[in-house]
Amino acid sequence: MRLCLMIEGQEGVTWDDWVRLARLTEETGLEGLFRSDHYTAIIRPDADAHDAWATLAGLAALTDRIRLGTLVSPATFRHPSVLARMAVTVDHISGGRVEVGMGSGWYEREHRAHGFAFPSGRERFELFAEQVEIVVRSWTEERVDHDGASYRLRDQQALPRPVQQPHPPLVLGGTVKPRFAALAARYATEVNTLGAPDDELRTRKAALDDACAETGRDPATLGFSLMTACFVGETRGDVHDRVARFVGVAAPPGTDPDAFLAQRRDRWLVGTVDEVATRLEELAAVGISRVYLQHLNHDDDALIRLAATLR
Repeated sequence: MRLCLMIEGQEGVTWDDWVRLARLTEETGLEGLFRSDHYTAIIRPDADAHDAWATLAGLAALTDRIRLGTLVSPATFRHPSVLARMAVTVDHISGGRVEVGMGSGWYEREHRAHGFAFPSGRERFELFAEQVEIVVRSWTEERVDHDGASYRLRDQQALPRPVQQPHPPLVLGGTVKPRFAALAARYATEVNTLGAPDDELRTRKAALDDACAETGRDPATLGFSLMTACFVGETRGDVHDRVARFVGVAAPPGTDPDAFLAQRRDRWLVGTVDEVATRLEELAAVGISRVYLQHLNHDDDALIRLAATLR
């Protein structure tokens, strides 16, 4: 199983934290370090939130091996020509180690706070689909003309070209509804989905396979990955302590950690090293090819070292 570290960057992660996390990711052998793309905290009140792509550019210059990317950049934040150029810049800085996660956006409070438009879900998906097309075409075509509902490009020549050919891996995030599946089958390198019960994951994988078949694409060429919270420990007591620490920040006062976890156990990776390793084998059998370990206590370096032993 391919394993990457995923950090919720809007939750008070400082630049010094990012440098430490990147070095740990490289040292421990995890495949990559990915981060959310938000400007407003979701879990912790009034937390610092550095810009995702500026952070990745800095980390690209400080690292040598690990993959770097977003999970995922909302279509509502940036013009697609800007996103495509930012990603190519990080691709060059890193020597070809960037991956580009894209999604339609969901956090209404953040959009309202920062003045980003937040249209209906259908409109956000249409914006997202148009952005995906423009980003891929700007990476791969000599010159681009585009007339769409939201964007118009005339004789665009996006230089320099990406280091990675034909383009950096494109990771589309979603729950795999029909229109999303069709878009992914046409453009994506990988689909990333949130943790869910196994039956739901099988349903999503089958929808992607069907969409690939309809477009004449081999389903084996479309990766299917999972992003899920990870609380792993050497003992069950360690696991409980880690969950309790997060609950103390994320849940109302007095929340019982065991009850909190019980509502999420079928979606999260929680347990001793052996228990989580067994769960990863089960996910591989469902069709998951890569797991992004969402590290919610981002200053807990010991968990990262334990997670690396799961490879």
